[in-house]
Amino acid sequence: MLMAGAVVGVGATAGAAHADSCYTWNRTLSQGSSGSDVTQLQIRVAGWVTSGERLSYDGQYGARTAAAVKKFQAAYGLGADGVAGPATFSKIYALQDADCTPVHFTYAELNKCNSDWSGGAVSAATANSNALKTMWKLEAMRHALGDVPITISSGFRSRACNSAVGGSSTSRHLYGDAADLTGSPSFCRLAQQARTHGFSEILGPGYPGHNDHTHVAFDPSPYWSAPNCGI
Repeated sequence: MLMAGAVVGVGATAGAAHADSCYTWNRTLSQGSSGSDVTQLQIRVAGWVTSGERLSYDGQYGARTAAAVKKFQAAYGLGADGVAGPATFSKIYALQDADCTPVHFTYAELNKCNSDWSGGAVSAATANSNALKTMWKLEAMRHALGDVPITISSGFRSRACNSAVGGSSTSRHLYGDAADLTGSPSFCRLAQQARTHGFSEILGPGYPGHNDHTHVAFDPSPYWSAPNCGI
């Protein structure tokens, strides 16, 4: 199912590993490149950053994007030169489904509230787009943890869904960019690992109401608190 915010693929052209049903890059990208194809790359590598860093989705291939690409390449056994070419794109194609979600996560996991992403603090399209960005960060985190499955207990919430579970009126769940993680690894391990995958909001054990899960999100005002985990 193609959701709002997903990108329809284009035909194979020079420089692309192959045509992909989600999105196909048609040129090699490196520092100095700019455009919507850079933004699409940034969405997929934003989870490969250093502790506390957040990659912008600005379509500008700067030093931070190159560093994230290099970490992505190294994580998947590619030549880590920070240049996104056919080998890098081929690995991305292998990691994504036709609706642009990473292979280990789905829109349904990020939205157990309603079918159309409506009723939150942002438009349905924005909430959907935010969820996609969150999934790619989680895909990076999952791989860094040794490809251990990550369970999402809650993602996007409309105001009605949020109220029903007693969520904060300013919850990032209303924006579609939050995910509550349960299962294994431990909540503390999840909270600690999230620091290096582009999440600006991390709440876990020791923070009120978060002893039974780890919460990760994007927040314009960064805040981490999981006292029982040393965060």
